[in-house]
Amino acid sequence: MPTSGTDQASIDGRPDERLLDLIRIAIAIGDVEQARLCADRMLEDDALALLEDLEPRELSRLFTFLGDEALAVLLARLDDRDAARILTRMSAPQAADILEEIEPDDATDIFAEVEHANPAMAGSILIEMEPDEAAEIRELMAFPPNSAGGIMTPAFVAVFPDLRADETVATLRQVAEEAETVNYVYVVDRTRRLIGVLSLHSLVLSRPETPVRDLMFPSLYVVGVDTDQEIAARMLMERELLALPVVDNQDRLVGIITADDVADILEEEVTEDIERLGGSQPLEVPYLRASPILLFRKRVVWLMVLFVASFFTVSIQEHFDSTVARFTVLAAFVPILIGTGGNVGSQTVSTIIRAMALDEVLPRHILRVVGKEALTGLALGIVMGSLMFGRALVAADGSETIALVVGLTILVLTTWAAVVGAILPIVLSKLNFDPAVVSAPFISSLVDSTGLLIYFTFAGYFLPV
Repeated sequence: MPTSGTDQASIDGRPDERLLDLIRIAIAIGDVEQARLCADRMLEDDALALLEDLEPRELSRLFTFLGDEALAVLLARLDDRDAARILTRMSAPQAADILEEIEPDDATDIFAEVEHANPAMAGSILIEMEPDEAAEIRELMAFPPNSAGGIMTPAFVAVFPDLRADETVATLRQVAEEAETVNYVYVVDRTRRLIGVLSLHSLVLSRPETPVRDLMFPSLYVVGVDTDQEIAARMLMERELLALPVVDNQDRLVGIITADDVADILEEEVTEDIERLGGSQPLEVPYLRASPILLFRKRVVWLMVLFVASFFTVSIQEHFDSTVARFTVLAAFVPILIGTGGNVGSQTVSTIIRAMALDEVLPRHILRVVGKEALTGLALGIVMGSLMFGRALVAADGSETIALVVGLTILVLTTWAAVVGAILPIVLSKLNFDPAVVSAPFISSLVDSTGLLIYFTFAGYFLPV
Protein backbone atom coordinates (compact mmCIF):
# COMPACT_ATOMS: atom_id res chain seq x y z
CA MET A 1 0.00 0.00 0.00
CA PRO A 2 1.55 3.34 -0.99
CA THR A 3 2.41 5.78 1.77
CA SER A 4 2.33 9.53 1.80
CA GLY A 5 5.42 11.74 2.02
CA THR A 6 4.51 12.50 5.61
CA ASP A 7 4.51 8.79 6.52
CA GLN A 8 7.97 8.34 4.98
CA ALA A 9 9.44 11.48 6.47
CA SER A 10 11.49 9.81 9.19
CA ILE A 11 11.63 6.08 8.60
CA ASP A 12 14.73 5.27 10.61
CA GLY A 13 14.13 7.61 13.53
CA ARG A 14 16.86 10.09 12.48
CA PRO A 15 16.14 13.73 11.67
CA ASP A 16 15.07 13.68 8.01
CA GLU A 17 15.45 16.52 5.51
CA ARG A 18 12.14 15.51 3.92
CA LEU A 19 10.28 16.24 7.12
CA LEU A 20 11.92 19.66 7.27
CA ASP A 21 10.95 20.28 3.64
CA LEU A 22 7.35 19.26 4.37
CA ILE A 23 7.18 21.67 7.31
CA ARG A 24 8.63 24.51 5.24
CA ILE A 25 6.20 23.86 2.40
CA ALA A 26 3.27 23.75 4.82
CA ILE A 27 4.39 27.04 6.38
CA ALA A 28 4.90 28.66 2.97
CA ILE A 29 1.46 27.73 1.61
CA GLY A 30 -0.34 28.18 4.92
CA ASP A 31 -1.32 24.49 5.26
CA VAL A 32 -2.08 24.39 9.00
CA GLU A 33 -3.18 20.75 9.01
CA GLN A 34 0.01 19.53 7.31
CA ALA A 35 2.15 21.57 9.71
CA ARG A 36 0.38 19.98 12.67
CA LEU A 37 0.79 16.49 11.25
CA CYS A 38 4.52 17.05 10.78
CA ALA A 39 4.83 18.47 14.29
CA ASP A 40 3.10 15.40 15.71
CA ARG A 41 5.69 13.18 14.00
CA MET A 42 8.63 14.92 15.62
CA LEU A 43 10.43 12.77 18.12
CA GLU A 44 12.75 14.38 20.63
CA ASP A 45 15.85 14.32 18.44
CA ASP A 46 13.87 15.35 15.36
CA ALA A 47 12.28 18.27 17.18
CA LEU A 48 15.63 19.79 18.13
CA ALA A 49 17.29 19.30 14.76
CA LEU A 50 14.31 20.50 12.74
CA LEU A 51 13.22 23.44 14.87
CA GLU A 52 16.80 24.74 14.93
CA ASP A 53 16.94 24.63 11.12
CA LEU A 54 13.84 26.80 10.70
CA GLU A 55 14.39 30.48 10.03
CA PRO A 56 13.02 32.88 12.70
CA ARG A 57 10.27 33.93 10.28
CA GLU A 58 9.31 30.27 9.66
CA LEU A 59 9.44 29.52 13.37
CA SER A 60 7.11 32.45 14.04
CA ARG A 61 4.60 31.21 11.47
CA LEU A 62 4.79 27.67 12.86
CA PHE A 63 4.01 29.18 16.26
CA THR A 64 0.92 30.80 14.74
CA PHE A 65 -0.19 27.58 13.04
CA LEU A 66 0.28 25.24 15.99
CA GLY A 67 -0.64 27.58 18.82
CA ASP A 68 1.26 27.98 22.06
CA GLU A 69 -0.15 24.80 23.65
CA ALA A 70 1.04 22.50 20.85
CA LEU A 71 4.44 24.17 20.70
CA ALA A 72 4.73 23.87 24.47
CA VAL A 73 4.18 20.11 24.20
CA LEU A 74 6.83 19.96 21.47
CA LEU A 75 9.41 21.93 23.46
CA ALA A 76 8.69 19.96 26.65
CA ARG A 77 10.08 16.89 24.89
CA LEU A 78 13.48 18.55 24.60
CA ASP A 79 16.33 18.92 27.04
CA ASP A 80 15.97 22.18 29.03
CA ARG A 81 18.98 23.74 27.34
CA ASP A 82 17.75 22.80 23.87
CA ALA A 83 14.26 24.14 24.59
CA ALA A 84 15.83 27.39 25.80
CA ARG A 85 17.80 27.72 22.57
CA ILE A 86 14.58 27.47 20.58
CA LEU A 87 12.81 30.00 22.82
CA THR A 88 15.56 32.57 22.37
CA ARG A 89 14.92 32.53 18.62
CA MET A 90 11.31 33.59 19.18
CA SER A 91 9.93 36.95 20.17
CA ALA A 92 9.55 37.60 23.90
CA PRO A 93 5.71 37.53 23.75
CA GLN A 94 5.75 34.19 21.92
CA ALA A 95 8.26 32.68 24.35
CA ALA A 96 6.19 33.95 27.29
CA ASP A 97 3.00 32.38 25.92
CA ILE A 98 4.74 29.01 25.50
CA LEU A 99 6.25 29.01 29.00
CA GLU A 100 2.81 29.73 30.45
CA GLU A 101 1.56 26.49 28.88
CA ILE A 102 4.35 24.36 30.42
CA GLU A 103 4.15 23.04 33.98
CA PRO A 104 5.69 25.63 36.35
CA ASP A 105 8.59 23.45 37.50
CA ASP A 106 9.54 22.51 33.94
CA ALA A 107 9.03 26.08 32.74
CA THR A 108 11.38 27.31 35.48
CA ASP A 109 14.11 24.88 34.41
CA ILE A 110 13.85 26.09 30.82
CA PHE A 111 13.71 29.73 31.88
CA ALA A 112 16.86 29.26 33.97
CA GLU A 113 18.69 28.16 30.83
CA VAL A 114 17.32 31.15 28.91
CA GLU A 115 18.52 33.49 31.66
CA HIS A 116 21.96 31.89 31.61
CA ALA A 117 22.28 32.27 27.84
CA ASN A 118 20.51 35.60 27.35
CA PRO A 119 19.67 37.59 30.51
CA ALA A 120 18.10 40.45 28.54
CA MET A 121 15.76 38.03 26.73
CA ALA A 122 14.83 36.39 30.06
CA GLY A 123 13.87 39.75 31.52
CA SER A 124 11.71 40.55 28.50
CA ILE A 125 9.96 37.17 28.78
CA LEU A 126 9.08 37.78 32.43
CA ILE A 127 7.63 41.18 31.56
CA GLU A 128 5.43 39.60 28.87
CA MET A 129 4.17 36.77 31.09
CA GLU A 130 1.03 36.97 33.19
CA PRO A 131 1.96 38.39 36.62
CA ASP A 132 0.97 35.24 38.51
CA GLU A 133 2.92 32.98 36.13
CA ALA A 134 5.99 35.23 36.30
CA ALA A 135 5.77 35.32 40.09
CA GLU A 136 5.76 31.50 40.22
CA ILE A 137 8.94 31.34 38.13
CA ARG A 138 10.66 33.98 40.26
CA GLU A 139 9.70 32.08 43.40
CA LEU A 140 10.98 28.74 42.10
CA MET A 141 14.18 30.35 40.80
CA ALA A 142 15.01 31.41 44.36
CA PHE A 143 15.62 27.79 45.41
CA PRO A 144 18.82 25.84 44.61
CA PRO A 145 18.22 23.84 41.40
CA ASN A 146 19.13 20.50 43.04
CA SER A 147 16.86 20.98 46.04
CA ALA A 148 13.26 19.90 46.61
CA GLY A 149 12.25 23.56 46.25
CA GLY A 150 14.03 23.76 42.91
CA ILE A 151 12.13 20.83 41.37
CA MET A 152 8.71 21.25 42.99
CA THR A 153 5.63 22.64 41.29
CA PRO A 154 3.29 25.11 42.99
CA ALA A 155 0.36 23.71 40.99
CA PHE A 156 -1.34 21.71 43.75
CA VAL A 157 -4.80 21.59 45.34
CA ALA A 158 -5.23 22.58 49.00
CA VAL A 159 -8.41 23.06 51.02
CA PHE A 160 -9.35 24.04 54.58
CA PRO A 161 -10.37 21.35 57.09
CA ASP A 162 -13.84 22.80 57.71
CA LEU A 163 -14.86 22.43 54.06
CA ARG A 164 -17.53 19.79 53.31
CA ALA A 165 -16.89 16.86 50.99
CA ASP A 166 -19.32 18.11 48.32
CA GLU A 167 -17.80 21.61 48.46
CA THR A 168 -14.35 20.10 48.03
CA VAL A 169 -15.47 18.14 44.96
CA ALA A 170 -16.93 21.33 43.49
CA THR A 171 -13.62 23.12 44.14
CA LEU A 172 -11.71 20.33 42.45
CA ARG A 173 -13.81 20.69 39.31
CA GLN A 174 -12.83 24.35 39.14
CA VAL A 175 -9.10 23.98 39.67
CA ALA A 176 -8.31 20.49 38.35
CA GLU A 177 -7.14 21.78 34.99
CA GLU A 178 -4.54 24.06 36.60
CA ALA A 179 -3.19 21.49 39.08
CA GLU A 180 -0.44 19.07 38.08
CA THR A 181 -2.18 16.22 39.91
CA VAL A 182 -5.41 15.82 41.88
CA ASN A 183 -4.70 12.36 43.25
CA TYR A 184 -4.05 14.01 46.59
CA VAL A 185 -5.84 17.00 48.08
CA TYR A 186 -3.81 18.69 50.78
CA VAL A 187 -5.40 20.15 53.89
CA VAL A 188 -3.98 23.38 55.31
CA ASP A 189 -4.95 25.78 58.06
CA ARG A 190 -5.49 29.52 57.59
CA THR A 191 -1.74 30.16 57.69
CA ARG A 192 -1.15 27.53 54.95
CA ARG A 193 0.49 25.11 57.40
CA LEU A 194 0.11 21.54 56.18
CA ILE A 195 -2.04 19.49 58.56
CA GLY A 196 -3.22 16.54 56.48
CA VAL A 197 -3.81 14.90 53.12
CA LEU A 198 -7.02 13.69 51.52
CA SER A 199 -7.15 10.97 48.87
CA LEU A 200 -9.43 11.45 45.92
CA HIS A 201 -10.79 7.95 46.45
CA SER A 202 -11.99 8.62 50.00
CA LEU A 203 -13.37 12.00 48.98
CA VAL A 204 -15.68 10.76 46.22
CA LEU A 205 -16.96 7.86 48.32
CA SER A 206 -17.79 9.98 51.38
CA ARG A 207 -21.17 11.48 52.32
CA PRO A 208 -21.58 15.02 50.92
CA GLU A 209 -21.92 16.70 54.31
CA THR A 210 -18.79 15.07 55.81
CA PRO A 211 -16.16 17.68 56.78
CA VAL A 212 -12.70 17.31 55.35
CA ARG A 213 -11.12 17.04 58.81
CA ASP A 214 -12.96 13.72 59.29
CA LEU A 215 -11.67 12.33 55.99
CA MET A 216 -8.05 13.47 56.01
CA PHE A 217 -4.99 11.57 57.17
CA PRO A 218 -1.97 13.17 58.82
CA SER A 219 0.63 14.03 56.19
CA LEU A 220 3.33 11.58 57.26
CA TYR A 221 5.74 12.16 54.40
CA VAL A 222 6.97 15.67 53.68
CA VAL A 223 10.27 17.24 52.69
CA GLY A 224 11.66 20.70 53.29
CA VAL A 225 12.44 23.10 50.47
CA ASP A 226 16.19 22.67 51.11
CA THR A 227 16.15 18.85 51.01
CA ASP A 228 18.41 17.36 48.35
CA GLN A 229 16.45 16.36 45.25
CA GLU A 230 17.81 12.80 45.29
CA ILE A 231 16.63 12.25 48.87
CA ALA A 232 13.18 13.58 47.96
CA ALA A 233 13.01 11.40 44.85
CA ARG A 234 14.02 8.31 46.79
CA MET A 235 11.37 8.96 49.44
CA LEU A 236 8.65 9.29 46.82
CA MET A 237 9.70 6.04 45.16
CA GLU A 238 10.20 4.01 48.33
CA ARG A 239 6.83 5.08 49.76
CA GLU A 240 5.15 4.51 46.37
CA LEU A 241 3.58 7.97 46.45
CA LEU A 242 2.11 9.82 43.50
CA ALA A 243 3.19 13.17 44.92
CA LEU A 244 5.25 14.45 47.83
CA PRO A 245 4.44 17.73 49.61
CA VAL A 246 7.18 20.32 50.09
CA VAL A 247 7.06 22.69 53.07
CA ASP A 248 9.07 25.74 54.07
CA ASN A 249 10.81 26.25 57.42
CA GLN A 250 7.45 27.21 58.99
CA ASP A 251 5.74 24.02 57.77
CA ARG A 252 3.71 25.95 55.19
CA LEU A 253 2.85 24.02 52.05
CA VAL A 254 4.64 25.63 49.10
CA GLY A 255 4.63 22.91 46.43
CA ILE A 256 4.64 19.23 45.51
CA ILE A 257 7.04 16.87 43.76
CA THR A 258 5.37 14.46 41.32
CA ALA A 259 6.38 11.11 39.87
CA ASP A 260 7.44 12.55 36.51
CA ASP A 261 9.94 14.80 38.30
CA VAL A 262 11.46 11.74 39.98
CA ALA A 263 12.20 10.00 36.67
CA ASP A 264 14.26 12.98 35.47
CA ILE A 265 16.11 13.26 38.80
CA LEU A 266 17.04 9.58 38.95
CA GLU A 267 18.23 9.62 35.34
CA GLU A 268 20.43 12.60 36.11
CA GLU A 269 21.82 11.08 39.30
CA VAL A 270 22.51 7.68 37.71
CA THR A 271 24.30 9.38 34.80
CA GLU A 272 26.50 11.32 37.22
CA ASP A 273 27.30 8.19 39.25
CA ILE A 274 28.27 6.22 36.14
CA GLU A 275 30.56 9.01 34.94
CA ARG A 276 32.15 9.33 38.37
CA LEU A 277 32.67 5.58 38.69
CA GLY A 278 34.81 5.84 35.56
CA GLY A 279 36.94 8.57 37.13
CA SER A 280 35.41 11.40 35.10
CA GLN A 281 33.54 14.44 36.35
CA PRO A 282 29.90 14.64 35.15
CA LEU A 283 29.19 16.53 31.94
CA GLU A 284 26.80 19.46 32.14
CA VAL A 285 25.76 18.97 28.50
CA PRO A 286 24.74 15.93 26.39
CA TYR A 287 27.77 14.03 25.15
CA LEU A 288 27.42 14.95 21.46
CA ARG A 289 27.52 18.65 22.35
CA ALA A 290 30.60 18.28 24.57
CA SER A 291 33.76 19.62 22.98
CA PRO A 292 37.07 17.71 23.14
CA ILE A 293 38.39 20.49 25.40
CA LEU A 294 35.52 19.94 27.87
CA LEU A 295 36.05 16.16 27.82
CA PHE A 296 39.77 16.75 28.41
CA ARG A 297 39.10 18.97 31.44
CA LYS A 298 36.65 16.46 32.94
CA ARG A 299 39.05 13.53 32.64
CA VAL A 300 42.59 14.83 32.94
CA VAL A 301 42.78 15.33 36.72
CA TRP A 302 42.03 11.76 37.75
CA LEU A 303 43.95 10.30 34.84
CA MET A 304 47.04 12.21 35.93
CA VAL A 305 46.58 11.09 39.54
CA LEU A 306 46.30 7.46 38.46
CA PHE A 307 49.16 7.86 35.99
CA VAL A 308 51.48 9.07 38.74
CA ALA A 309 50.22 6.34 41.09
CA SER A 310 51.21 3.73 38.50
CA PHE A 311 54.85 4.77 38.99
CA PHE A 312 54.73 2.78 42.23
CA THR A 313 53.77 -0.33 40.26
CA VAL A 314 56.76 0.20 37.97
CA SER A 315 59.03 0.61 41.00
CA ILE A 316 57.85 -2.73 42.43
CA GLN A 317 58.56 -4.51 39.15
CA GLU A 318 62.02 -2.96 39.00
CA HIS A 319 62.74 -4.06 42.56
CA PHE A 320 61.95 -7.70 41.72
CA ASP A 321 63.75 -7.75 38.35
CA SER A 322 66.23 -10.36 39.59
CA THR A 323 63.43 -12.74 40.57
CA VAL A 324 61.73 -12.36 37.18
CA ALA A 325 65.08 -12.83 35.42
CA ARG A 326 65.55 -16.21 37.16
CA PHE A 327 61.93 -17.34 36.70
CA THR A 328 60.78 -15.69 33.48
CA VAL A 329 57.48 -17.58 33.49
CA LEU A 330 56.37 -15.40 36.41
CA ALA A 331 56.09 -12.40 34.08
CA ALA A 332 53.48 -14.18 31.95
CA PHE A 333 50.98 -14.19 34.82
CA VAL A 334 51.33 -10.54 35.85
CA PRO A 335 48.53 -9.19 33.55
CA ILE A 336 45.96 -11.76 34.65
CA LEU A 337 46.83 -11.34 38.34
CA ILE A 338 46.47 -7.57 38.48
CA GLY A 339 43.50 -7.72 36.09
CA THR A 340 41.66 -10.20 38.32
CA GLY A 341 42.37 -8.16 41.44
CA GLY A 342 41.17 -4.96 39.74
CA ASN A 343 38.00 -6.64 38.53
CA VAL A 344 37.15 -8.01 41.98
CA GLY A 345 37.82 -4.63 43.59
CA SER A 346 35.76 -2.73 41.01
CA GLN A 347 32.82 -5.13 41.40
CA THR A 348 32.90 -4.74 45.17
CA VAL A 349 33.19 -0.94 45.01
CA SER A 350 30.26 -0.67 42.59
CA THR A 351 28.08 -2.88 44.79
CA ILE A 352 28.89 -0.97 47.99
CA ILE A 353 28.43 2.47 46.39
CA ARG A 354 25.05 1.42 45.04
CA ALA A 355 24.02 0.08 48.46
CA MET A 356 25.19 3.33 50.08
CA ALA A 357 23.20 5.37 47.58
CA LEU A 358 20.08 3.44 48.59
CA ASP A 359 20.91 3.82 52.31
CA GLU A 360 21.24 0.05 52.60
CA VAL A 361 24.80 0.45 53.90
CA LEU A 362 25.78 3.06 56.49
CA PRO A 363 29.19 3.72 58.12
CA ARG A 364 28.16 1.75 61.21
CA HIS A 365 27.79 -1.36 59.03
CA ILE A 366 31.47 -1.42 58.05
CA LEU A 367 32.38 -4.57 60.03
CA ARG A 368 29.42 -6.52 58.63
CA VAL A 369 30.25 -5.38 55.12
CA VAL A 370 33.94 -6.25 55.44
CA GLY A 371 33.12 -9.70 56.83
CA LYS A 372 30.64 -10.42 54.07
CA GLU A 373 33.01 -9.27 51.30
CA ALA A 374 36.02 -11.05 52.80
CA LEU A 375 34.14 -14.37 52.70
CA THR A 376 32.97 -13.63 49.16
CA GLY A 377 36.50 -12.75 48.06
CA LEU A 378 37.88 -15.89 49.72
CA ALA A 379 35.34 -18.09 47.92
CA LEU A 380 36.16 -16.42 44.59
CA GLY A 381 39.86 -16.81 45.34
CA ILE A 382 39.54 -20.54 45.99
CA VAL A 383 37.78 -21.12 42.68
CA MET A 384 40.01 -18.90 40.55
CA GLY A 385 43.18 -19.85 42.46
CA SER A 386 42.52 -23.53 41.77
CA LEU A 387 42.08 -22.82 38.07
CA MET A 388 45.24 -20.72 37.96
CA PHE A 389 47.20 -23.41 39.80
CA GLY A 390 46.33 -25.84 37.00
CA ARG A 391 47.11 -23.33 34.27
CA ALA A 392 50.42 -22.33 35.84
CA LEU A 393 51.37 -25.99 36.27
CA VAL A 394 51.16 -26.41 32.50
CA ALA A 395 52.98 -23.15 31.71
CA ALA A 396 55.78 -23.83 34.22
CA ASP A 397 56.49 -27.33 32.84
CA GLY A 398 55.09 -29.05 35.91
CA SER A 399 56.70 -26.84 38.54
CA GLU A 400 54.35 -27.15 41.49
CA THR A 401 56.16 -24.39 43.37
CA ILE A 402 55.54 -21.79 40.66
CA ALA A 403 51.95 -23.00 40.29
CA LEU A 404 51.53 -22.65 44.07
CA VAL A 405 52.87 -19.06 43.96
CA VAL A 406 50.43 -18.09 41.21
CA GLY A 407 47.42 -19.86 42.74
CA LEU A 408 48.09 -18.57 46.24
CA THR A 409 48.52 -15.03 44.93
CA ILE A 410 45.10 -15.19 43.28
CA LEU A 411 43.56 -16.48 46.51
CA VAL A 412 45.06 -13.71 48.66
CA LEU A 413 44.65 -10.99 46.06
CA THR A 414 40.92 -11.55 45.47
CA THR A 415 40.27 -11.58 49.22
CA TRP A 416 42.37 -8.43 49.69
CA ALA A 417 40.69 -6.65 46.75
CA ALA A 418 37.22 -7.46 48.07
CA VAL A 419 38.08 -6.19 51.56
CA VAL A 420 39.65 -2.96 50.28
CA GLY A 421 36.74 -2.46 47.89
CA ALA A 422 34.35 -2.76 50.83
CA ILE A 423 36.23 -0.43 53.17
CA LEU A 424 37.23 2.31 50.73
CA PRO A 425 33.80 3.79 49.82
CA ILE A 426 32.64 3.81 53.45
CA VAL A 427 35.81 5.48 54.71
CA LEU A 428 35.79 8.06 51.92
CA SER A 429 32.17 8.87 52.66
CA LYS A 430 33.01 9.32 56.33
CA LEU A 431 35.80 11.74 55.31
CA ASN A 432 33.29 13.71 53.17
CA PHE A 433 34.81 12.61 49.86
CA ASP A 434 32.51 11.43 47.09
CA PRO A 435 33.09 7.65 47.00
CA ALA A 436 31.73 7.43 43.45
CA VAL A 437 34.49 9.74 42.19
CA VAL A 438 37.43 8.28 44.09
CA SER A 439 36.75 4.59 44.72
CA ALA A 440 36.71 2.87 41.32
CA PRO A 441 39.79 4.56 39.80
CA PHE A 442 41.75 4.34 43.06
CA ILE A 443 40.95 0.68 43.69
CA SER A 444 42.46 -0.38 40.36
CA SER A 445 45.76 1.40 40.99
CA LEU A 446 45.95 0.21 44.59
CA VAL A 447 45.24 -3.43 43.75
CA ASP A 448 47.69 -3.33 40.83
CA SER A 449 50.59 -2.24 43.02
CA THR A 450 49.75 -4.32 46.09
CA GLY A 451 48.99 -7.32 43.88
CA LEU A 452 52.49 -7.24 42.43
CA LEU A 453 53.93 -6.85 45.91
CA ILE A 454 52.01 -9.93 47.12
CA TYR A 455 52.98 -11.91 44.00
CA PHE A 456 56.69 -11.27 44.14
CA THR A 457 56.82 -11.62 47.92
CA PHE A 458 55.38 -15.14 47.60
CA ALA A 459 57.81 -15.82 44.76
CA GLY A 460 60.77 -14.74 46.88
CA TYR A 461 59.59 -16.88 49.80
CA PHE A 462 58.73 -20.13 47.97
CA LEU A 463 61.18 -20.17 45.08
CA PRO A 464 64.84 -21.08 45.59
CA VAL A 465 67.32 -18.23 45.77
